[in-house]
Amino acid sequence: MLAFVLSGCAMSRHAQRHVSGDLSGAIVWSGIVNIHGDVVLAEGSQLTILPGTEVVFHPAKDNDRFSEHPYFLGSELIVLGKVIAEGEAQNPIVFRYVDESAPPGSWGGVNIVESFDSSFAYTIFRQADSAVHSQDSRVYIEQSLFESNLVAIRFHTSQILIENNLIRNNGTGIRFHFGQPVICKNDITGNGKGFFITSHPRNYLIENNSILANERNVVLGEEVPEDVSMFRNYWGTVDADVIQSGFFDGQFESYLGKVKFSPLRTEADPASGINWNR
Repeated sequence: MLAFVLSGCAMSRHAQRHVSGDLSGAIVWSGIVNIHGDVVLAEGSQLTILPGTEVVFHPAKDNDRFSEHPYFLGSELIVLGKVIAEGEAQNPIVFRYVDESAPPGSWGGVNIVESFDSSFAYTIFRQADSAVHSQDSRVYIEQSLFESNLVAIRFHTSQILIENNLIRNNGTGIRFHFGQPVICKNDITGNGKGFFITSHPRNYLIENNSILANERNVVLGEEVPEDVSMFRNYWGTVDADVIQSGFFDGQFESYLGKVKFSPLRTEADPASGINWNR
C-alpha cells in the first residue's frame, strides 16, 4: 500500500504531511514530514528529500513493525529502494524526533537495506538510535552533522563514503564490521567512542580525519584480531603514549589487534569537517 506520497509540486514548501506504512514509486518530500512508526520504501523506488525539509519522527505506538536487530525500537525509515537527501549549506535537511529535548535513541534511524547509491549531503541527524544504518548497501554521506545520537553512522558489508562530516557528542561516532569504507576528512569529537570496529574490517581507508576528545578514540571489538591501519589522521597531539591511551586494542587484550596510527598528521587537515554551521 502507498501511504501519503508527498510530491514537491503538490504541496507548499512549509506544508506538513503525516506518513506511515509502505511507500513505492518516485516520491518527493519537502516541508515538514511527520513519520509515524516504521515507514518502508519499496525496492525499486526512489525517495528524494528536498533542501530545507524536516523529517520528524513520532512515537511508533502500534506501528513499530521492525524492532529486532538489525532494526531498532521506535519509528524509522527503512529504505529498500534509494534515498537522495541532498540539502544546501544554508538550507540543510533535518532528521529529528518530534520532541527536540528528547534524549538520543528516541527514534530508530534511516535503515538502508541492500540499496545502491543512496546519498546524504548537508543533512543534520539528531536523537536517533543509529542515525544512518547501512546493510549490504552503497551509500554516500558528505557535509553532514551528526549529534546526540546513540550511534551516528553504523554499517556492515557496505561500500560507504563518509567524507567531510562533523560527528560530535554521540554515544558512538562510527560503528562497523566488514564493509568497504572510505572515511576521510571528518571531525569526530566528543563522542563516547569515536570508532567502534566490531568485526574483521577489510578494504578500508581511514585517513585525514580529526579524531580527538572522545572518551575512547578507537575501540576494537572481540572479533578484531587483526591490526587496524589508521594512518595520516590527527589525534590532537603527536605524543604517541597519549594517542595510544585513547585506544582499546591489543595493549589491553592479547586477542585483539592493535591500532596502527603512524605516520600521523601533526595538525588537523584544514579541509576536514563541514564547511557550514561550524
